[in-house]
Amino acid sequence: MRVILQRVTSSQVLVAGEVIGKIDRGFNLLVGIAETDTEAELDWMARKCLDLRVFPDGEQGRFDRSIQEINGEILVVSQFTLYGDCRKGRRPSFDQAAAPNRAEQMYERFVEKLRESGLKVETGKFGAMMQVSIENDGPVTLILEK
Repeated sequence: MRVILQRVTSSQVLVAGEVIGKIDRGFNLLVGIAETDTEAELDWMARKCLDLRVFPDGEQGRFDRSIQEINGEILVVSQFTLYGDCRKGRRPSFDQAAAPNRAEQMYERFVEKLRESGLKVETGKFGAMMQVSIENDGPVTLILEK
């Protein structure tokens, strides 16, 4: 499982010109599911995203607070292209990405786990062409993999 975590002041996702998910201060999570991922990877990744201390506490700007501590919001967007292997040729290979049906089930389970925190969690639309607007804060962007 791969997640690109971006600390944002706001983020939204549009499908066919319509806003389907929108958040204020928090995280934009771009999520890729591998064929080999299990419930254990989902649990680990949800806990990591919720517990990571990347928000400042005070004027020093140190990473002292988690998204839960600031009562932030989360926008989760599926992105199978995180498993694009570009080492050979001119076209990415997606052999490591989970098949769409399985990936969608795993993605939905991941979203459920994040929602269990009680935070506002919005999503994109699995498998749709989306336009994602991200106002990165910092900028802070982390690559998480399990």
